[in-house]
Amino acid sequence: MGMFSVSAVIMIAGSRGSYALAGAVTATGLAATAVVAPFTARLVDRYGQARVAVPATALAVLGSLALVLCVHVDAPAWTLFAAYAATATTPNTGGMSRARWAHLHRGDPAALHTANSFEQAADELCFMLGPVLAATLCGALFPEAGTLVGAALLMTGVLVFAAQRATEPPVTPRTKAAASPLRTPGMPALLAVFLATGAVFGSLEVVSIAHAGGAILALQAAGSCVAGLVYGSLRPARDVRLRLLLCLAGMTALMSFPLLAATGSAALPVLALCLLIAGAATAPTMVTGMTLIQRATPPEQLNEGMTLAVTALLGGIAAGAAAGGWLAEHAGTATGYAAPMSAAALALLVAAAGRRSVNRTPVQAR
Repeated sequence: MGMFSVSAVIMIAGSRGSYALAGAVTATGLAATAVVAPFTARLVDRYGQARVAVPATALAVLGSLALVLCVHVDAPAWTLFAAYAATATTPNTGGMSRARWAHLHRGDPAALHTANSFEQAADELCFMLGPVLAATLCGALFPEAGTLVGAALLMTGVLVFAAQRATEPPVTPRTKAAASPLRTPGMPALLAVFLATGAVFGSLEVVSIAHAGGAILALQAAGSCVAGLVYGSLRPARDVRLRLLLCLAGMTALMSFPLLAATGSAALPVLALCLLIAGAATAPTMVTGMTLIQRATPPEQLNEGMTLAVTALLGGIAAGAAAGGWLAEHAGTATGYAAPMSAAALALLVAAAGRRSVNRTPVQAR
């Protein structure tokens, strides 16, 4: 999944000579995913992971293949948008995996904390290596290679995942009156935190690419991966909401390091080190946020609840990328690093306000 965006940009920009078109196509796919993903997750909760994930992935793969075909035959631009939008049915495999951990370790918060931390570290590793692999394949073989290999890996991975029936959570019957997870106390505030946190990631990515090239982003992901493994080995504090505040405060503080390095005209190795350090707050924040989502969401709606969080994160990434790009272009790339720090501070404020509002109705461990 970490290969698709980079592969699409390289493939479309190379064939059409327009990064604007490539960016618009990938943005359309992101918007379509934000709309479709919660409905896919609702089907997963209602009918089971294997029954929904495999056909949903097959549809997404067909969309990727259609995109390759449209690029190859030089089809009209609108076909690129339609084909890439069809990939929106890609299921949230990370959410499904976390739902399995939550089922296996229900009643054991320490074990679930370790499992969630491992899952986040694995995510960071995949999204660190995916773009590198995609760019390498597109450059060494042919422009469509990244998308084709990514589609093959996605289909194979979901088939292998769905085959593990022993760990699949049982489908819980739902009444017709079941309310949306959005109505769960504290959930809107949590989703707002994920939205602001996504803006941190989106703005940091665009500003870093504009300032020093894309390769430097691997260091931020590496810092997050290592931090996730370390965080998972620690005994978690019992007050998860307080833990989220501490993680967001740490993220806000650490995001000031790249800003200080860039505005101080520090050498590139110094900026790289600052990004590595800044990444250390990413995984702990995501792990803690997902833990709260798991606790706030009814068991029979767990996939839907976590997919809503991912959707909010994607929306924040899109907004952050736009804000970071505008700031980098109009105020300079060094000043652009103020965007991720500001977004982290906003997430901290929202989390603090949300904690106060739910103190009267605390989240119960499930």
